[in-house]
Amino acid sequence: MKDDLVQPFQIDGLALRGRLVRLGPALDRILSRHTLAAPVAGMLGEAVAVAAALAGALKYEGMFTLQTKGDGPIRMMVADVSSKGALRGYVQTDETKLAAVEIGRQGPVPALLGHGHLAFTVDQGEHSERYQGIVALEGATLAQCVQQYFRRSEQVEAGILVAAAETASGWRAGALMIQRLPPANENVRPAEDEAWHRAMVLMSSLTAEELVDPALSREALLYRLFHEDGVRVWPPGALVDSCRCSRARVEQVLRLLPREDLADMMVEGRVTVKCEFCGVDYGFDGGEVQGLMTA
Repeated sequence: MKDDLVQPFQIDGLALRGRLVRLGPALDRILSRHTLAAPVAGMLGEAVAVAAALAGALKYEGMFTLQTKGDGPIRMMVADVSSKGALRGYVQTDETKLAAVEIGRQGPVPALLGHGHLAFTVDQGEHSERYQGIVALEGATLAQCVQQYFRRSEQVEAGILVAAAETASGWRAGALMIQRLPPANENVRPAEDEAWHRAMVLMSSLTAEELVDPALSREALLYRLFHEDGVRVWPPGALVDSCRCSRARVEQVLRLLPREDLADMMVEGRVTVKCEFCGVDYGFDGGEVQGLMTA
């Protein structure tokens, strides 16, 4: 497979590790389920790719979520990745603001997301502590906002490139992430600083078109960038378009609602709940609703 994968790699000569994400059909299915303006679809595509890159650098069993909330045309954006590689994503938009938006020089984040925050959450279930990091949306692009998070919240530098584009074969996205860990010995810091600077210069030579180009393989892309420093790849992890919603999960949520709220949700004798991620409708007739009220 050449798409829908996260490729771990190591740059031996620079003592750095990274992740390369390439998304094709899985991302196209996620975006095509919703009627989205091209700039909004592109931003969500970038969010899904970044979430996959960040999740690939973690050891966890559960769910990693990237979420933004702001006062721009995109009010909320969510992309999550399970430890098994299942991807989801959706956005909530203000159509009035979106109709008047002009990205221009300010960049897509100020234009589309506005002022707000970016949050990362690792949820490993009810028996584990939930971790969340939050940082203000500062930067012209989503990649710049993520880098700010690492600098301020994790004291770890990370270089990130991300791109999403609609091609003849559908929506595609790619993300390249290189992470620098704190030095084990301050005496080697100058050499590590030089290696980090070199990696960032090499990384910046990659174009958005190359990052999403299906004709440019993962191995060829990494070799072109880092072959002089000795780049090695590890077995890739598969990424799939898969929603976690189910009728049982919806029933569980409905049972927790007050009876009055559940009754107010009834339209023509039925309650219908739509999954914001995949668009599936779950319907419950009057008898089923009554059963939920008495459960």
